[in-house]
Amino acid sequence: MLVEALRRSSKVAVAKYAWSGRERLGLLRVHGDALVLHAMHWDDEIRDPSELLPPPVEVEEIEGALALMETMSREDLEGEECKDTYTEALARIIEVKRDHRPLPEAPKPQEPQEPAKVLDLMSALQESVAKAKASRGEDEGPADLHEMPAPKKRTAKKSASAKKTAANRTAARRPRTA
Repeated sequence: MLVEALRRSSKVAVAKYAWSGRERLGLLRVHGDALVLHAMHWDDEIRDPSELLPPPVEVEEIEGALALMETMSREDLEGEECKDTYTEALARIIEVKRDHRPLPEAPKPQEPQEPAKVLDLMSALQESVAKAKASRGEDEGPADLHEMPAPKKRTAKKSASAKKTAANRTAARRPRTA
């Protein structure tokens, strides 16, 4: 009766229900021939989204990022790189299993030959923009290069309270003997 009444009225119902020992708030609506309950939150359970935002910062490299985005933008979404290869591979595996054939061996991932290098993101961004412009035949203007600031050196001095805290942690970890 409730399903038919909600369907004819094109309305939803707000309901209270008990779940895991708590009173909860829910929204009842009709979907097909079923009655669906959507869990809702009480107002004290909802956090203010402004406390989740990071503090505002000034980004100097935004123009370079915008230029890179522009060079990488495309109007069409066709081609080999826009193909769902995962679904195709899964369909092949299902077909092989259905025919009771052995699965093909997965290729082994290649291990890196040398450790990864730490890159200067700004110079990598500018290099990428320059390559993209060159591939399109655009005029390449002079690139603005920024020097990376030298990392600050830390001294080996420790304050007395830091030494005491480290000693307390070490003492707390030692097993006691009886």
